[in-house]
Amino acid sequence: MHTKTMEGLIGARTNMELMNTPFRVFKEARLKGDTAMMERAMGYMGDVHEDAYEYKEEADEGMKKDAEETRKIAEEQREEMIKNRREEREEQQRKLEEEREKNQGNKAVDTVEISEEGKVLLKKNAAAENGVSEEMETDGAAPDTGTTSEPKADLEPVFYSSAGTLEPKEDTGTKVSASV
Repeated sequence: MHTKTMEGLIGARTNMELMNTPFRVFKEARLKGDTAMMERAMGYMGDVHEDAYEYKEEADEGMKKDAEETRKIAEEQREEMIKNRREEREEQQRKLEEEREKNQGNKAVDTVEISEEGKVLLKKNAAAENGVSEEMETDGAAPDTGTTSEPKADLEPVFYSSAGTLEPKEDTGTKVSASV
């Protein structure tokens, strides 16, 4: 808290409390009918009241200065946070670039291999979609897989667990799974 604010608040409060005494004297003088004493008490009350408002103005100035200082501090903190974020972002970008440069030499690439049966199925499906017979597409030559050129007709979908093991075949017609 700014010193002007503290001085203003304390001075205004003190003067407002000091105003109680002349006001009490004013009430007593009114009961007695003493107008001279009433006028003197009112003069004191006016002086103390003016002092209280002067202290109030001083407190207002102090509060304005407090608000300015608070705004400046908040702005400095915001700028510092922005600066820190920029530095963090630049650091992350630099690390990413280093990782990219480091990994460019290794060029580790995942590969997928299609089995011969899969190739035959792919050709068969593509030929069926295009309306071309399989014999025309392969020119009658079967791929050298050690198996027949016809894929197994009884191929059924298989399911694998999250560990990569083959799940047992289940009778799908009798089981119903529902979750609520």
